[in-house]
Amino acid sequence: MQARNEDAVGHLLNDLVEFARGRLPEPAFAIVEPFLLHYYDFVDADDLQSRGIADLYGAAMAHWQTAQRFVPGSERLRVYNPILEQHGWHSDHTVIEIVNDDMPFLVDSVSMAVNRLGLALHSVVHPVFRIWRGPDGSIVRADQGSVDAADPQSQLASFIHFEVDRCGDAAKLEVLRSDIAKVLGDVRAAVEDWPKIVEIARNTIRDMKAHEKNPEAVEARAFLEWMTVDHFTFLGQRDYELVSHGGGFGLRGVPGSGLGILRETQRPAGSAEVTPLPAAAAEIIEGAAPIFLTKANSRATVHRPGYLDYVGVKLAGADGKVIGERRFIGLYTSTAYMVSSAEIPIVRRKCANIVKRAGFLPKGHLAKSLVTVLETWPRDELFQADEVSLYDAALGVLRLQEHQRTRLFVRRDRFDRFVSCLVFVPREKYNTDLRHRIARLLRSAFNGASVEVTPLLSESTLARIHFVVHAEPGAMPDVDTRELEARLVQVTRRWQDDLADALLDAFGEEQGNRLLQRYADSFPAGYRDDYPARTAVRDIDLIERLQGTSRLAMNVYRPIESGPRAFRFKVYRAGEPIALSRSLPMLENLGVRVDEERPYLIETPDATPAWIHDFGLELADDVEFDIEHVKDLFEHAFEQVWTGAIENDGFNRLVLRARLNAREVTILRAYAKYLRQVGSTFSDAYIERALTGNPDIARHFVDLFVARFDPSAAETRDARIDQLNKSIGTALDQVPNLDEDRILRQFLGVIDATRRTNYYRHDEHDEPRPYLSFKFDPSKVPGLPEPKPVFEIWVYSPRVEGVHLRGGRVARGGLRWSDRREDFRTEVLGLMKAQMVKNVVIVPVGSKGGFVVKNPPPPSDREASLREGIACYQTFLRGLLDVTDNLAGGAIVPPVDVVRHDPDDPYLVVAADKGTATFSDYANAISREYGFWLDDAFASGGSVGYDHKRMAITARGAWESVKRHFREMGVDTQTTNFTVVGVGDMSGDVFGNGMLLSPHIRLIAAFDHRHVFLDPTPDPATSLAERGRLFALERSSWADYDTALISPGGGVFPRTAKTIPLSAAVQAALGITASALAPSELMRAILMAPVDLLYNGGIGTYVKASGETHLQVGDRANDALRVNGADLRCKVVAEGGNLGLTQLGRIEFAQRGGRINTDAIDNSAGVDCSDHEVNIKILLGLVVADGEMTEKQRNALLAEMTDEVGLLVLHDNYYQTQALSIAGRYGVEMLDTEVRLMRWLERAGRLNRVIEFLPTDEEIAERQAGKLGLTTPERAVLLAYSKMWLYDALLESDMPEDPLVADMLVDYFPRPLQKRFSAPMTQHPLKREILATHLTNALVNRVGCAFVHRLMEETDAKPGDIVRACIMGRDVFDLNAVWRQIDALDNRVADDVQARMFVEVTRLLERAALWFMRQLQLGAVQDGGVADLLDRCREAVQRLAPQLPALLPQADMEALSERQRVLVEAGVDSELALRVASGGISAELLDIAEVAATCNRNLELVAGVYFALGTRLNYSWIAERATALPTPTHWDMLARAAALAELARLKRALTTSALASASEHDTPESMVETWDARRKPALERYARLLADLRATGGSSLSMLLVIVREMAVLERA
Repeated sequence: MQARNEDAVGHLLNDLVEFARGRLPEPAFAIVEPFLLHYYDFVDADDLQSRGIADLYGAAMAHWQTAQRFVPGSERLRVYNPILEQHGWHSDHTVIEIVNDDMPFLVDSVSMAVNRLGLALHSVVHPVFRIWRGPDGSIVRADQGSVDAADPQSQLASFIHFEVDRCGDAAKLEVLRSDIAKVLGDVRAAVEDWPKIVEIARNTIRDMKAHEKNPEAVEARAFLEWMTVDHFTFLGQRDYELVSHGGGFGLRGVPGSGLGILRETQRPAGSAEVTPLPAAAAEIIEGAAPIFLTKANSRATVHRPGYLDYVGVKLAGADGKVIGERRFIGLYTSTAYMVSSAEIPIVRRKCANIVKRAGFLPKGHLAKSLVTVLETWPRDELFQADEVSLYDAALGVLRLQEHQRTRLFVRRDRFDRFVSCLVFVPREKYNTDLRHRIARLLRSAFNGASVEVTPLLSESTLARIHFVVHAEPGAMPDVDTRELEARLVQVTRRWQDDLADALLDAFGEEQGNRLLQRYADSFPAGYRDDYPARTAVRDIDLIERLQGTSRLAMNVYRPIESGPRAFRFKVYRAGEPIALSRSLPMLENLGVRVDEERPYLIETPDATPAWIHDFGLELADDVEFDIEHVKDLFEHAFEQVWTGAIENDGFNRLVLRARLNAREVTILRAYAKYLRQVGSTFSDAYIERALTGNPDIARHFVDLFVARFDPSAAETRDARIDQLNKSIGTALDQVPNLDEDRILRQFLGVIDATRRTNYYRHDEHDEPRPYLSFKFDPSKVPGLPEPKPVFEIWVYSPRVEGVHLRGGRVARGGLRWSDRREDFRTEVLGLMKAQMVKNVVIVPVGSKGGFVVKNPPPPSDREASLREGIACYQTFLRGLLDVTDNLAGGAIVPPVDVVRHDPDDPYLVVAADKGTATFSDYANAISREYGFWLDDAFASGGSVGYDHKRMAITARGAWESVKRHFREMGVDTQTTNFTVVGVGDMSGDVFGNGMLLSPHIRLIAAFDHRHVFLDPTPDPATSLAERGRLFALERSSWADYDTALISPGGGVFPRTAKTIPLSAAVQAALGITASALAPSELMRAILMAPVDLLYNGGIGTYVKASGETHLQVGDRANDALRVNGADLRCKVVAEGGNLGLTQLGRIEFAQRGGRINTDAIDNSAGVDCSDHEVNIKILLGLVVADGEMTEKQRNALLAEMTDEVGLLVLHDNYYQTQALSIAGRYGVEMLDTEVRLMRWLERAGRLNRVIEFLPTDEEIAERQAGKLGLTTPERAVLLAYSKMWLYDALLESDMPEDPLVADMLVDYFPRPLQKRFSAPMTQHPLKREILATHLTNALVNRVGCAFVHRLMEETDAKPGDIVRACIMGRDVFDLNAVWRQIDALDNRVADDVQARMFVEVTRLLERAALWFMRQLQLGAVQDGGVADLLDRCREAVQRLAPQLPALLPQADMEALSERQRVLVEAGVDSELALRVASGGISAELLDIAEVAATCNRNLELVAGVYFALGTRLNYSWIAERATALPTPTHWDMLARAAALAELARLKRALTTSALASASEHDTPESMVETWDARRKPALERYARLLADLRATGGSSLSMLLVIVREMAVLERA
């Protein structure tokens, strides 16, 4: 390292020389070069390297110029502030330049002068050069001082360059210059006169030797000799004569005798001629000692900064009397202080006399100890003290030995100029602070002007401090040494001593000493100054409790001198300090103002350091402060805020204002957060002020909450609630501010709407939950936005907030990790509404939950973010289960310590959603933690459940919609190539699985959040295989796609690219002309591409309506990509992902001919699969509980049924899209019926047209005029609401218990369960709900959304009875088989043919249902008679249907054959075509069966008569006309229905009358002839009427009514 420094300096000096060479003429450079090379020889390398070459050159050359004017024998001094413009170089400091004859003490003495002025030295350069001068005095040569030392023409010159703190003040600069000049003069005088002074000293020794008469004189002379042998630095000498002065003596200098610093020229101007001597000096004059030693009263200016040492030698006259003094001034050398006292004359004699006087054994311990004491005595004291005082002090110290005591030994200077004080204190007490305190005490006691301190610390247990207090002569008072020592003892009594006493008092000797050992030196000086030791005892106790914990300890206290609103608050913490930036807002939110903070670090050995923060607080509000009542509340609240158990906000003011504890404040905070989520227009801060400004009402709110939900208050609950409501009402009437009144009444409303809370639930450690749950009755919550859920649970904690909304008692839906902190309930409400629509295919109605993470880690730390999300999710779930009933053995088990103000409510299931896709196992673990009856059915899709991605169930469900849309266009997606663009990538479930579901997909473009994928002319097989490879990867993106397999012109491009080039092939594929586009524009073009299918499998909303704004859409991230529905050029849109289009966007696309359902229709398979999983697990849970199966076997069975469950789910998707497709073909004809259903649902409060974007009455009128019906997206919504209504109606009816539907419960489950566990199915807790759901879907998917409502309007029957009648009709005609046969015609016959066939079957079912309803309404079916009725009807159908060709009259048979032929030619097999074509006739078989039973006649006979009468009375023509009747209004429809019902009755009645008079042997023809003959006039009239009606060529309702009237005449004839 040293070598590297020397190298660096060498390079720097070379650079300096080269710099000078370039600036100086060659002759001048030659002279100055050696000077520059050696000027910085002894300067620190770092100091040099921190300076620029120009500055180094400037400093050296400036000094060189100063040296030019130097004259030997005098100094050259320059003090200035270098300025570049003025001096040619620059320094930030003040520069002192000195050139002087080389002599000792120069640098030390100048440094002393600088230090005396309080200036810091920044740089010191002091080379010595040998200089040669020319005749004109200029320097002609300069070199190192050691060069040519013998040359008499040269002189040594000392160059001194100091840089000190910059002095901008000219006066201060002058003081500095003059002080240095004086010092240089003193140095020169001392150095020049030193030989003379030494010579005088030697002469004095000779004189003393000549006259010495006693040992004392010998010692005195020996001392002078000792001084001259390098033990004294002589700085000055002068002789003085003793004169009388003012009644005493004085000393007057002998003119011409002064040398060194005592030269007359060095004396300050105006100094007194005579120096008076104090009275004590008389002893010296009269004493026998020829020499005296002391200290001068001035500090040295040369060599060292101490007080000058003063050696006075008495001068005697001829008579032996003292006539004067020879004074030597200087400094003892360091050797004098290091040699043994036994080697110093005078001192050795003193010490020997003291030892002798002590009388100790010469070689004894005490004698040796005394010698040691004297040897270590301050050397100046040994020189100056008289023998008596030294003896007393030394013996005093010896007696101390190792006692831990404080002692003071004082010696007063005989000239009263100073006092020497030796202080002994226990070493452990000694520190700088103690030294300063003792110095202050002594200075004050002796009226001192200054104090010198010299401490000595050795192995001894005592520390010795030598104080020398200097005072002005005559100003030092007499001091009682004992009293001063007593005061000193108090001063040296440490705070630690008081602490020792206090700890022993508080904890006893053993523990007290242990704590003292640990804490004696732990408290900082600031603490000891601020608090008595007794206070520390309490602090130590609290700190001890904190060790090993991360908790806080606190202490609210009130000093007696505090004001009425002031108090103090101590906070204790082990480890790190409490940041003021964190604690200050907490305290302010607690309603106090922080006036000051005192932090103290308490460091103890072998323990964690602790911090004490003492806050001076003042109440910010003018409220009564009673420390006794609020101390615990305040401390607990602060700790809760600090630990994050409660939030740091203005609600915490209620702790002091309303005297609420932290958890009670949390009740109000939780309600406030809920009110903000439900749309309160007031800010958080305003809500806070409303409560804190009305603390009494806030207190009452908490009291009301407690009264409602405290489990221990059951007996007084109602009375207490009434009392509090009255008090609150009175208080609210007194609130003057209208806004505050509204806020407070909202609080009252939500408290009243609360049905359950977990506030009183505790954990296994009996600690309250760290979160709060409220269960609400939403219908009671004031101002709650529509649609209102049926149940709502709000979960609040400082860490997470969440809400769970349910549309019914049995509901399911996912829990979403929301990022919408401010309005996540709005998001969840919209999703719940969508879930209600989606869930019509499953047992539970819709629900949705969502939570927000309130303190997320940095987004860059994904692992920490995931951990926090999971923890918040778990908290949210616990909050839900805390207030949810359980089931045990079929009995309800309410949650512990939860007061319920609502009925039993045990059904709670959850599912995965955005952000929680992998969380199901966490949810089921919590379900088991709670012993919840659903166990791992609580959350579907866990590790023991159905993996939706592996099953591809959501994508497969969406693909059913795709296939249905294409089938409507006559395209089979599984056999025909088609073009696709999409949103998503192959790593995703919906998109990845979806793009593998057909080998004929030609995916030409797609994008996700990372890339844009373009493949303008893909090969279906190649691209399918590559997509499959990507999907199989654990993680993938479009960047992993093998670009070699992409068609020419395509590629994969990052969305971060500035622009993306577009080939001609891509332009053609996307239908654009741009050669390059920005990524956002390209993605818009992809969305608007002219392709067959747009498949959305991503996250985001990409399509809106033209009339919608991006703000209304609420997906800012995709504003730049979003297009309008009118701009889509694809034929079909499939929504595998949620919310890809707005509902208005869907409608706009559909109105322009696009084929689209809704996301709820397309991706319902996921929720359907989850619900099947839950219900299967509930069933198998019963089996496991009965011991018929182990859990391991259950899990294996679940896995085995995966494919079966998938098929069950896809059936729902298939039939739901089928229902929409069929209805869409008859949209215009169905509009009135659908509108009537829509309006009825709206009147019933079950539908809000505005929220669901269904057409207004004005829009409906426009569509009727334009021959337009509902769009499929609109019909999908209506379909869902009709199912929800019918589901509820069936649950309210006894239909689920009807034996007719018992088999449907079994059909709901997979086939492996149907045989083995049909018995436990009847015990399924959700049996009724399963049947209601299954019935609803089975019927509505087959007959349409308006069917049941239309029959309800026609017949005034209840929905349950209509469904029962439909089931009876379905079973009698075995319509399930017919429907399945028609389903099998997919892609075999035209889609419109299939649709017509379904419509025909629906008409048969409608007629059958009406017939059975008539039977049920008329009471024709007695208890248990349904089975008989069904058997009769089934027998009639089964017997007569095959005989129809023989039974039907010729004309009817020809018409039937024609209908059959049309279907057969369309591709339908003959048998099925006949069944469908004979639907109208088949319905009449029910009438035939009824008549046969009534008349007890043969079925075939009755059928023959029925059909023969039909031919005679033209039933076929009448039915044809009636069916063709327009029914523009509901009333027309009802009238037609009534007429047809009457017509059917008449047909049965006429058949009965024809049979009544016939014998068993008559044929149908003969029976009709007989009947005809008896009614000839009436029949003729009837025939004429029909002829007239036929002649008109039209039909009307009035015509139908006339026919019915005429047929009634035939009945009566």
